[in-house]
Amino acid sequence: MSEYTFKLPDLGEGTVESEIGEWFIKVGDQVAEEDIVGTMMTDKAAVELSSPISGKVIKLAGEPGDVVAVGAALVVFDVEASAEQADAAVAAEAAPETAAPTPQTGRAGHVRVMTSPAVRRRAKEAGIDLAAVPGTGPGGRVTRQDFEQFLGATSDAAHTGKTKEIKVIGLRRIIAERMATSSREIPHFTYVEEIDITELEALRQHLNEKIADKSGRLTLLPFLGLALIRALQEFPQCNTTYDKEHNVLLQHRSVHLGIATQTPDGLKVPVVHHADSLSVEDLGHEIRRVSEAARSNSIKKNELSGSTITITSLGKLGGIVSTPVINQPEVGIIGVNRAVERPVVINGQVAVRLMMNLSSSFDHRFVDGYDAAAMIQRIKELLEYPATIFLP
Repeated sequence: MSEYTFKLPDLGEGTVESEIGEWFIKVGDQVAEEDIVGTMMTDKAAVELSSPISGKVIKLAGEPGDVVAVGAALVVFDVEASAEQADAAVAAEAAPETAAPTPQTGRAGHVRVMTSPAVRRRAKEAGIDLAAVPGTGPGGRVTRQDFEQFLGATSDAAHTGKTKEIKVIGLRRIIAERMATSSREIPHFTYVEEIDITELEALRQHLNEKIADKSGRLTLLPFLGLALIRALQEFPQCNTTYDKEHNVLLQHRSVHLGIATQTPDGLKVPVVHHADSLSVEDLGHEIRRVSEAARSNSIKKNELSGSTITITSLGKLGGIVSTPVINQPEVGIIGVNRAVERPVVINGQVAVRLMMNLSSSFDHRFVDGYDAAAMIQRIKELLEYPATIFLP
């Protein structure tokens, strides 16, 4: 028997170790070169790894959730076992082609369904065989919508009254660790202010009437982003990141805007780099683009890092008040709550206005409460008189 050891490669960004996300193979499987063997979790995403060689799997590094160092053995193959597979392939080529091409096979006797790592992971957690899910994507790929529809159709048949163990691994583990670290290390100063966005909403609707492509219509987020960028010119201490290792604050000239985004994998923070150089239309486009890329797992690694301040929004679920957790190493985060019409007293008269709360949190070690409140008040002024956002 001749063995070949596939070692964990460097996944970039200074990664020294990585967590096993999911195996698509098992001991005893015959694997062809370029077959996907599994996923490894970095701080940013799930990375699929393909086999550099054909052979029979004789050893795996561990179970999902185990951590493997870069350069350590990941999969051990018996490469002599691939000779039989090669002979079978030659025979298959000699046979007449009377059938349609079959889907990619990841291991002996098992059809590998084309889908994303996120869907594959959710199917594994739900105990669903992806081969049973009808795929509507290119080449029969199972999309997230396909899986959700299938899951909903089969939920009525699921047994109730049972518990299920869900191992905290991958992105969920990273989110848990970061949230715990942020809450443990950062003394959060939370400040909530209500804002009358009646005029802003009128402006937004007016601008959207000029946009023919409905997919490019503006939400409130790019306006909030521009107002935040303007306010940070007056409060640069809030556009700062803390280098814990060197105990220094890095005050940034450019605003690299993080957009907290809920995805099937959990919370991600894609980044609009140099947001301060964009118009409201361009900022709206970039927010939409990176958010959609984060949800579909197609986002680039550099677009998931480098933010200097973050906006988080729960949309229609925004509630009245929230307590956003700071995205380390930043020192501030702005949370958007739900906008609702309600009666407001203006100059002694009751009027119905569209009101929205901003719930912000700041690192009280580096941002004084007065400065945090003053910056939010400046954002309030800009949003309540939205024309001022566009003044030089």
